[in-house]
Amino acid sequence: MATSVKTSITEEKIITWYMDSVLENGKVPESVYKFCKANKIGEDTFYGFFGSFESIQQRIWHKFFDNTTALLNKNKDYATMSNEDKMLTFFFTFFENLTLNRSYVLFALKEHRNAFEGLAQLKGLRKSFKEFATELVHIRNEEKNLKILKYNEPLFSEGAWLQFLFLLKFWMEDSSPGFEKTDIAIEKSVTTIFQIFENTPLEKIIDFGKFLYKEKFV
Repeated sequence: MATSVKTSITEEKIITWYMDSVLENGKVPESVYKFCKANKIGEDTFYGFFGSFESIQQRIWHKFFDNTTALLNKNKDYATMSNEDKMLTFFFTFFENLTLNRSYVLFALKEHRNAFEGLAQLKGLRKSFKEFATELVHIRNEEKNLKILKYNEPLFSEGAWLQFLFLLKFWMEDSSPGFEKTDIAIEKSVTTIFQIFENTPLEKIIDFGKFLYKEKFV
């Protein structure tokens, strides 16, 4: 019977061991038993934090979100930014976090041949991200007196999530130095989604479309 050897185990340690394992071996561990044996911990310790490797995968994405929001909250200028700038800052910060873990992210998303299986690990992130986007548009709505001028909050948050998925795919395929093309895509996409909901002229949207066509992502 396997018993715990290490007593100072944390969620972060297990996540680190898991990420190191998949990157060093090019695959998810064959079993929780083998994973725990390799890291000299009991299965009971593992299950005290996670119910499966799938739950670790989801937690990793949520930690990317948590780390991003923590950095935003430390930014003294963030609270006074416009909603558009808050979204822009979020995306820049989030993708900086992804870049620090690019090898793992590429493995995690490319491991699944079925795109829907790959997106399953983003379930928790999707919920948190849509709540973040909804909060931004809710604040904007409170500033508007006429109901007709207010945003559709569920529609806005879903549109923002789709923009995120596009940017994620773009970043995965971006080979430009410093991922500078991803930075351009972030700026244009965030501007676009706010332009759409503000019902302003379509020049920005057309410009964004031209950018996508040039980069062959449409």
